Amino acid sequence: MDEYNLEEIKREIVESRALTIKTNNLVNALSADLKSIAKRQQGYERRIIFNSAAAYVVTVAVLFITLKLAWDARLDSVRAENKGSKEKLEQLDKELKTVLSREEATARAGRQAAEYYDLIVNNKRRELVEGFDEVAKLPLTRTERAVFENAADRARNELSLIAYQNGLDHARTARWHEATQALSESLKYKTDAAHSPQARYQLARAYKQLARQREAIPILLSLSEASADKEVMDEATILLAECQIDIQAWNDAKNTLRAFLRRFPSSSHANDAKLKLAALSLHH
Repeated sequence: MDEYNLEEIKREIVESRALTIKTNNLVNALSADLKSIAKRQQGYERRIIFNSAAAYVVTVAVLFITLKLAWDARLDSVRAENKGSKEKLEQLDKELKTVLSREEATARAGRQAAEYYDLIVNNKRRELVEGFDEVAKLPLTRTERAVFENAADRARNELSLIAYQNGLDHARTARWHEATQALSESLKYKTDAAHSPQARYQLARAYKQLARQREAIPILLSLSEASADKEVMDEATILLAECQIDIQAWNDAKNTLRAFLRRFPSSSHANDAKLKLAALSLHH
């Protein structure tokens, strides 16, 4: 009986040990499985964290790029608006300057026109003639321009006539140098006045008296060929011959005298021309 109990006890002890070993093995296996699961979980969590970080970085990068593009577009829009505003401002500034310049020019033209009209009222001939070219450039009305042109032309004619009369006075008293100055001034003021042909003739006559025949000859040639004053043509032609004789242009003088006798046979200088031509033909 005692031996039987002892065997049972041994068997139970063996079974208990076997069960303990199995339990330990199961625990170890479970522990290994848990460790493996924990490692896989950690790897999974790391992958989730990495993916989340990558997604966050990509999202942030996309946001930054989007913001950059939006900012650049806005900046370009603002720059375009600023450029357009600047160009418009510059255009308005130019227009303003043009308007101010035009108004200033109009005001200045008005002042100059008023000053020129005062010269007309005060009959200041010389100032009228000297200032006309400047006034003519102004934006005048048609009436103002006509009035100023008529006044300037009248002043030129009067100054030319006064200078011509002074030249005649100098010529009568044989002040030939003063005569050339006065007669040249007369022609400077007016070249187509009624007295202009006589002024040219008297100027050529004064040049001859000053032994300046070469300056007189071109004037006399034009007068002898064509002149508005027909009475001066024969006198200019005979004086031309005398100037040619003075410079010993014998052939030119003979041709001039022959032309004179042919053109002006009834002139009071005809006999003098015949005598001069005969003397030239005899000696030259």
